[in-house]
Amino acid sequence: MENIIEKKIGDVVAENFRTAAVFSNYGIDFCCRGNRIIKDVCEKQDIDVNELDEKLRRALNTGGTTDADYKTWALSRLIDHIETTHHRYVEEKIPVLLQFLDKLCKVHGGSHPELFEINEHFKHTAGELSQHLKKEELVLFPHIKRLEKAQLANEEVATPGFGTVKNPIAMMMQEHENEGDRFVKIAALSNQYTPPADACNTYRITYAMLDEFEKDLHTHIHLENNILFPKAVELEAVLS
Repeated sequence: MENIIEKKIGDVVAENFRTAAVFSNYGIDFCCRGNRIIKDVCEKQDIDVNELDEKLRRALNTGGTTDADYKTWALSRLIDHIETTHHRYVEEKIPVLLQFLDKLCKVHGGSHPELFEINEHFKHTAGELSQHLKKEELVLFPHIKRLEKAQLANEEVATPGFGTVKNPIAMMMQEHENEGDRFVKIAALSNQYTPPADACNTYRITYAMLDEFEKDLHTHIHLENNILFPKAVELEAVLS
């Protein structure tokens, strides 16, 4: 197995930009000082090399596709997958991207003013999407699981305060549309996530992360809008 900790930081980030967030979380400069050996940096900064190695490997193995037929999954299983795969992804990447975008604005904003607009749009995404996830996890998803449990046990389920499941679903779908529209603007402002000729490593990493964030968001929304939500509405109708 390849010994990651013997490699240079910059080489690892170049191989897979997802590792940039890992280095950033440990306070390791992957941009201006990316020519250092990972093991040496761990020793100097008193970082657990085995822990860092595990997180880097996890990042390197992220992003594979799956052939799973989500339509055959139980609703509770699909919900758990959405939360652990997509909700946790959003929560992990938002603070990293906010940090990187702020840095880019300070360093490159004078020559690339579009960065300020991108940063502003993403800050709106960070706030609104975080609230969106909470509403799903605390209100909508638990109710859908109760519907599924009631069907399996052949029991009645109490009518929630929001009435029909269609109401929170309509709200979630509108918020999905809002985020989709916002990322259309971010993509346009960034020239479809194409870094300029004078871009530093952080610049390139940030654009790559924004591109991946949008792609993950599209998959996330697809699973909810096109699979989970219609099945929840159908299940509620059966139980009515």
